[in-house]
Amino acid sequence: MRVGLADREPMTIGQKLWQVNWFLVFFIIILTAIGCAMLYSAGEGSWNPWATRHIIRFVIGLFLMIMVAMTDIRIWMRHAYTLYFLVLGLLIAVEVMGVIGMGAQRWIDLGVIQLQPSEIMKITLVLALARYFHGASLEEIGRSTSLIIPSLLVAAPVVLVIRQPDLGTAVMLTMTAGVIFFLAGVRTWKFGLVIGAILVAMPLAWTMLRGYQKNRILTFLNPESDPLGAGYHIMQSKIALGSGGVFGKGYLSGTQSHLNFLPEKQTDFIFTMLAEEFGMVGGLLLLGIYAIVLIYSFAIALRVHNQFGRLITLGIAGTFFFYVFINIAMVMGLVPVVGVPLPLVSYGGTAMLSLMIGFGFILCAYVHRDVRVGRHGSGGED
Repeated sequence: MRVGLADREPMTIGQKLWQVNWFLVFFIIILTAIGCAMLYSAGEGSWNPWATRHIIRFVIGLFLMIMVAMTDIRIWMRHAYTLYFLVLGLLIAVEVMGVIGMGAQRWIDLGVIQLQPSEIMKITLVLALARYFHGASLEEIGRSTSLIIPSLLVAAPVVLVIRQPDLGTAVMLTMTAGVIFFLAGVRTWKFGLVIGAILVAMPLAWTMLRGYQKNRILTFLNPESDPLGAGYHIMQSKIALGSGGVFGKGYLSGTQSHLNFLPEKQTDFIFTMLAEEFGMVGGLLLLGIYAIVLIYSFAIALRVHNQFGRLITLGIAGTFFFYVFINIAMVMGLVPVVGVPLPLVSYGGTAMLSLMIGFGFILCAYVHRDVRVGRHGSGGED
């Protein structure tokens, strides 16, 4: 392993800022600018009520991202479990004092902002699993008993999130955890056992779903069965997507969105509005920028020389990918509607801030890529 400046002496703030991958930051800013433009359009050519708040939240998130990136990665390593259990406590608090909105109890009202702990858990779960697997050898990971603790770390928030209910976030937490388990070296046959168990349990799981969740799945299979009810969202989304054509109808000129046929245009279905106004070309351009962000994240993971940083980077990148994939597949009718926002583009406070913090951890891994992290967060191989 090559020894960098970080191993010889502590880096100054200026040196850390120089080490930040500013190309990744640039593309994050581009994605947010696209989101602001689309929220301005969703507001009928007005900065209120969404675009201005989106900018303010991004500025706050940008500050938090840089602060996270500047902090020594060994500090995050030492406090990974603490952060995880703090957010788990917030999820438990949602059960007791959570705010109910749109039929779900997912938020804690802090006065200034309504905090959604499940969004933050997507980041802290990655930290906790990265901490656990960083301190485990391949031989230890190969033993089934060693997977009990990380499995419990995943199961606890998933159960709490399902109770809210928020099936989309529960699925994302599970898939992100699966990515980290795989990258840490868990044998593939164990994934086969888990998938098989899920398939066997599906009939029981179906009976436990709420009525609207069953309707979403049935509507996904046949949206035309209730075009004015449960199938309305996806039917209007498909109409808007198709009407955009190759080059779109023009900025601020989308008829489905501006005549209010398209529901939730500022959050879940913002990609549909973009595709209607800018067509297939605009949609592909946005996907291309998302792909660049993912490529940069994978490139950073290859440069990092400690397991904790690698797992954090790939775990956050996996979360980011699932955001993009699920949202776009959802608005195209390829998966059921589950309420997952389009990252950095959709309107949403906690989702924006948690993603920016997540990118802060990716940048932190890159800044401290040559730092040797011991099993318990020290500088040596303790």
